[in-house]
Amino acid sequence: MNSLEKIMAYNEDFVLNKGYLPYQTATKYPVKEMVIVSCMDTRLTELLPRAMNIANGDAKIIKVAGAVINHPFGSVMRSIVVAVHVLGAEEVFVVGHDDCGMSSIDPGQLVKEMIAGGIEANTIDLLERAGIDVIHWLKGFEEVEENVRNGVELIRSHPLMPKQIKVSGLVMNPETGQLRLVVNGSRTKLMY
Repeated sequence: MNSLEKIMAYNEDFVLNKGYLPYQTATKYPVKEMVIVSCMDTRLTELLPRAMNIANGDAKIIKVAGAVINHPFGSVMRSIVVAVHVLGAEEVFVVGHDDCGMSSIDPGQLVKEMIAGGIEANTIDLLERAGIDVIHWLKGFEEVEENVRNGVELIRSHPLMPKQIKVSGLVMNPETGQLRLVVNGSRTKLMY
């Protein structure tokens, strides 16, 4: 069986045996009125919600490589704006983590690996000629705290973000779940 076949077989049993019941919520709106931007790291899949006391239905969780918010009008920011304006989120948390793969990514090397993996070099050239800076788009960060601060600032200064929305930044230890405060969004004047 391939992965898809295994998933479909498991899902059939899951639904038949009502495995979904513990995960049902009363509403599609985040009960704790928050949205969390987090890394897609597999170590955080269950650890992050448990370490933050988030149950199913409590928060909107957006997962993206490195918890990087690098475009004011990209899909991550659009999701945050929708969570705030449509789904009732009143707080935003940007949560990075120690030992993040995006802190060591070499965009130039990644492009070389893409080409070695079958992506044609002229495809990269075509994207560059079309105005897409592939190297910048793939770039990670050097310091997780700085990445979190940048994300918080991008959200706070966004023209479509209401000023009363609290935006905080945290860094998580991916082994223990311990959180370090980087930016306290509850303060009137933010201290970094």
